Amino acid sequence: MGGPDDRIFADRAEAGALLAKRLMPHRGQDCVVLALPRGGVPVALPVARMLAAPLDLLFVRKIGAPGYPEFAIGAVVDGDSPQVVANQDMPSPLAAPGGYLKTEVPRLLAEIDRRRQLYRNGREAVPVAGKVAIVVDDGIATGATMRAGLLGLARQNPARIVLAVPVAAREALDSLRAAADEVVCLRIPDRFRAVGLHYRDFAQVGDAEVVAALRDANPAG
Repeated sequence: MGGPDDRIFADRAEAGALLAKRLMPHRGQDCVVLALPRGGVPVALPVARMLAAPLDLLFVRKIGAPGYPEFAIGAVVDGDSPQVVANQDMPSPLAAPGGYLKTEVPRLLAEIDRRRQLYRNGREAVPVAGKVAIVVDDGIATGATMRAGLLGLARQNPARIVLAVPVAAREALDSLRAAADEVVCLRIPDRFRAVGLHYRDFAQVGDAEVVAALRDANPAG
């Protein structure tokens, strides 16, 4: 029989509610909850509600290996100076050929821009300078995408960065600790294969769900 780290979540909403309880010490602080779209949004919504904090998005996209898009060779994060972070642990057969990033990074930035316009629907980004920035996703496998997001976020000068996820691979989480002031993870399985295997319902999150979550969390926005 599996231990507590082997249990699975019903869905992202349940995972978010459990994560919110662990983050309650931050209630009353000047916080902003930042979700990685799209999967991190349903997890982050209960967190934002319980902490009475605004919800916004951290726009970062995985760079998939050529021919193997599910394998992250790095990630790109939006900002005044878009930042590319390479996954140093990617096996050499999946390494990107010359010129691949020069075409892939602009494509990913264009998708980030599309999502920004769609999701925020004219809203300004929530300022994070001087605030406690709580970064939420539905799980972490390699850490490449999250690493890019945290490094890009640090450029916005938050007072503190809190990384909060329901489940993560131990090696990936350890590699991210230096990029955050605090790490909260509910479950670190001994044998981690994929984020989705730790949820009974891991249905794809659609654009409409992201827009609705931002509207519900920020009704005055």
